[in-house]
Amino acid sequence: MKLSLCMIVKDEEKVLARCLDSIQKEVDEIVITDTGSTDGTIDLARQYTDMVYTFPWKDDFAAARNHSFARATGDYAMWLDADDVIAPDMLPRLRSLKTRIEQENADMAVCKYVNGGCIYFRERIVRRGAGMLWEGRVHECITPRGKVLSDDFSVTHLGSDKPRGARNLHIYQKWRAEEPLGARDLFYYGRELYYNRLYTEAQAVLEEMLGGDGWYVNKIEACKVLAACLEAKGDKNAALRALFQSFAYGAPRGSVCGEAGRIFRETGRHREAVFWYETALGCPDHSPEGDFDDVPARTLYPLLGLVCSHWALGQREQAYECHRRAAQLAPDHPAVLHNEKFFREAGLNTAK
Repeated sequence: MKLSLCMIVKDEEKVLARCLDSIQKEVDEIVITDTGSTDGTIDLARQYTDMVYTFPWKDDFAAARNHSFARATGDYAMWLDADDVIAPDMLPRLRSLKTRIEQENADMAVCKYVNGGCIYFRERIVRRGAGMLWEGRVHECITPRGKVLSDDFSVTHLGSDKPRGARNLHIYQKWRAEEPLGARDLFYYGRELYYNRLYTEAQAVLEEMLGGDGWYVNKIEACKVLAACLEAKGDKNAALRALFQSFAYGAPRGSVCGEAGRIFRETGRHREAVFWYETALGCPDHSPEGDFDDVPARTLYPLLGLVCSHWALGQREQAYECHRRAAQLAPDHPAVLHNEKFFREAGLNTAK
């Protein structure tokens, strides 16, 4: 199979080479669509490929990605962002995935996307000419169709130092003024409002989304963002209700239970905090369902919370045991180092 790497870029000269160096030997061609760079991005891109194109920015990420895909000549197209990389240990996995796609005559491969401690699955490789197009002006996606493979090959999002700004919010505001938004885009619009600290507006949009139809995973995430909005407005009880509302849409998520534990701990209700932290530790990975699996939220962070709540309840040995488990997961984490010093000064043997 011939595999085309298709990218859209703008002012990415600081990170583009890092991305392309990690993948260039594994693809048959590289197609780069620039949407208005004013730095050296285009010149840098031309060091890797002759297939560099310009596309006027239209506040529409899907349009730009479709422009890039349309210029590919491969049997399949793979996308990356400029601040993504393929880890060296993933290259054999990518080669195996390419073989698997060809052998099984697949139309799409859905793969892991690693963003810090958060892991989720995204469409990554699609068959060209199968009618699959990018949709959505922002937080764009391709609707899966045909034969879809799920694979543990992963792309790592390293990010860049470019300021986030309010670009996505402005796109959503303009889009909503022109036409109604579907459930998925209402969720992302509400989240952008939250990111920009427009909590009352975010609450209204998220409640609108939750009141209609929508994918259960987006509804669970919407409950989490709604809870954050309500807490930012000073209503922790309402935030707890929003978190618990998520249970109506699916099994408890570790991130939801951990947030409930944190709120109970911060309000001095340590027995309730212990219950929810322990529940978080027992929650599985739901990323194969499409969840944003925040791994520390169901592993490290509940243990750190349990250290505090067990200690507040006078349960010194339980507190230390939770610290020991946290130290095994993240020995250099600042909170773990702080607790190590605390327990040593308290006379507990942290060397055990």
